[in-house]
Amino acid sequence: MEHVTEGSWESLPVSLHPRVLGALRELGFPYMTPVQSATIPLFMRNKDVAAEAVTGSGKTLAFVIPILEILLRREEKLKKTIIITPHPRGPVQIDEVLSHFHRITSPNCFLCFSQILWIGAGIWTNYVDDRFKQQGVSFGNIIVATPGRLEDMFRRKAEGLDLASCVRSLDVLVLDEADRLLDMGFEASINTILEFLPKQRRTGLFSATQTQEVENLVRAGLRNPVRVSVKEKGVAASSAQKTPSRLENYYMVCKADEKFNQLVHFLRNHKQEKHLVFFSTCACVEYYGKALEALVKGVKIMCIHGKMKYKRNKIFMEFRKLQSAFVHRCGRTARIGHGGSALVFLLPMEESYINFLAINQKCPLQEMKLQRNTVDLLPKLKSMALADRAVFEKGMKAFVSHVQAYAKHECNLIFRLKDLDFASLAQGFALLRMPKMPELRGKQFPDFVPVDVNTDTIPFKDKIREKQRQKLLEQQRREKTENEGRRKFIKNKAWSKQKAKKEKKKKMNEKRKREEGSDIEDEDMEELLNDTRLLKKLKKGKITEEEFEKGLLTTGKRTIKTVDLGISDLEDDC
Repeated sequence: MEHVTEGSWESLPVSLHPRVLGALRELGFPYMTPVQSATIPLFMRNKDVAAEAVTGSGKTLAFVIPILEILLRREEKLKKTIIITPHPRGPVQIDEVLSHFHRITSPNCFLCFSQILWIGAGIWTNYVDDRFKQQGVSFGNIIVATPGRLEDMFRRKAEGLDLASCVRSLDVLVLDEADRLLDMGFEASINTILEFLPKQRRTGLFSATQTQEVENLVRAGLRNPVRVSVKEKGVAASSAQKTPSRLENYYMVCKADEKFNQLVHFLRNHKQEKHLVFFSTCACVEYYGKALEALVKGVKIMCIHGKMKYKRNKIFMEFRKLQSAFVHRCGRTARIGHGGSALVFLLPMEESYINFLAINQKCPLQEMKLQRNTVDLLPKLKSMALADRAVFEKGMKAFVSHVQAYAKHECNLIFRLKDLDFASLAQGFALLRMPKMPELRGKQFPDFVPVDVNTDTIPFKDKIREKQRQKLLEQQRREKTENEGRRKFIKNKAWSKQKAKKEKKKKMNEKRKREEGSDIEDEDMEELLNDTRLLKKLKKGKITEEEFEKGLLTTGKRTIKTVDLGISDLEDDC
């Protein structure tokens, strides 16, 4: 496999410490990527850097290595570095990279630095906060954090957490995935954090795309920055491509009750390769992970999701060492010059999403036809649920969480809950019966045939869990018998409270209906479809580029009229 490199680390105009070079070789990075060769010398020469490069181009090492070199050469032992990244997974991964260097280079105290990981909440977070209270300014040279958590730490001076005083010696600030920081609504948090930081510092901003919002952040947070824009070979300078050029994107359109069979068939035919399989929720990962483990033989299958916390890192490291494995809800492909492929399964009603990605996100996808001779594995999945209550309950939770996640989809103009075929979806999840949930209230499902069995009688395969369940059931039966015949005293509620409760319920129902979709959205959908038709005509040569642009402008005028009426346009909805 050809790698995109820019020479060895020794060829840098600024020399790296021998132990850092040794650590890089041990980690399997003998050569630099373009973004690393362009950024590292600038950072080490006290320049502010605004770097733009696609996902998987090696941006993390582009700022980790200069930080380590700066700490090595520091005159003050208490110099600080702050790395801010949007999603909790980001700080954990950066912390892992730093830990590798610390472990490999720690003999003789070569790299005498400590790091703090500040994300979310919990026992570990409380422990870190307590240690920070005790050690103050001497606690941690490198702070890796999410913006919300870091902003919270700056505001807790009254609790004895005087972070503002500790970062007076801040040497380096890194804003990783700056475009995502802003997309996820952290602009206010970033501005608050910047107010607490000293002006005399080195700042690095790393982003996959250069939007106007990112440009505003560059102006606010960087001093006379050097701009670095790394484009891949064959990608035009004007292109806004967000994915690596070696990444091949595919899509497959199939019904909800065909998705699982198509997925298993695909994985069975590609056992020799590594795969990352994404699902919409943690509950779906738990359920389908169990299913794939039983139905895809001869491979190592590992489930990983956000609620696993520290177990996730161990699983991910194990996955990296395997020759063949599937990991769920974790990682990406086509990174650091490697090739890779991605496949997304879509329902027929979601097909317009392909054109949306091509036009708005500059991410074209190729169609992959439905695979033939697939085996229907849903009866086997139902048998697993009938034999083990754990599987039955996982399936129900997965279905409920999937529907709820679908209702909150960012692109709700295309992914509309009101258009979802719940019967077909339930069959695709191999459910024994439909669950009780607000989204299904009042709906009929003649196409879904529940299994003729009392699901309360399905036992856990785990004898201890089943014993506990039976004990609980017996207790409930006893309480029910004791309460029979007793007249329940119902306290009369004030009329005003009853009215308030009804009003609240009415508002919630209206909100749910809005989330499921309204008639107004149909107009926006028609607008998107018009853009899609224009794109298809352009590809077939039926219209010129000039006519295509004129058609888009006409659509834009209609959008402006819609906005005047108080309706969001396509970009806002998606």
